[in-house]
Amino acid sequence: MLGRLLGHPLWATLVSLAISVVLIVPVMLASRVPVPMVGALFKGPWWIWIGGVGGVIYITAALLLSPKVGAASFIVAVIAGQMATSLLIDHFGLMNFAQRPATLARVAGLLLIVAGLVVTQWANSTKPDQNRSGSAIEAGTAE
Repeated sequence: MLGRLLGHPLWATLVSLAISVVLIVPVMLASRVPVPMVGALFKGPWWIWIGGVGGVIYITAALLLSPKVGAASFIVAVIAGQMATSLLIDHFGLMNFAQRPATLARVAGLLLIVAGLVVTQWANSTKPDQNRSGSAIEAGTAE
């Protein structure tokens, strides 16, 4: 809704991230978090920036996709994506994580999550189209 009110989902992403900044700064000040050395930002590996990029992608995807696929399907897809990414990170020991092989049981867990996504999408596709009032008759699907 924020994206619609502002005219584009990317404005909603910017507002959401700005609110995060406005809320975290007082918490950091109250907690007396020391100011980092700016030069330290450039000493880390390239992948330390992925979190910020991922946050923007996630918020924008949520704004664009969840109204189309539904909240439940969107969240299940997010969890499936996080699980698949986590398995890859663990399996290859990426980002200094301990290496943990993608065993059959762990892959089966991912497949169960994907199956949940398929079921939630299937459940959405089997219902008659309903308009905002919730009436299938008004939507033209009942005789």
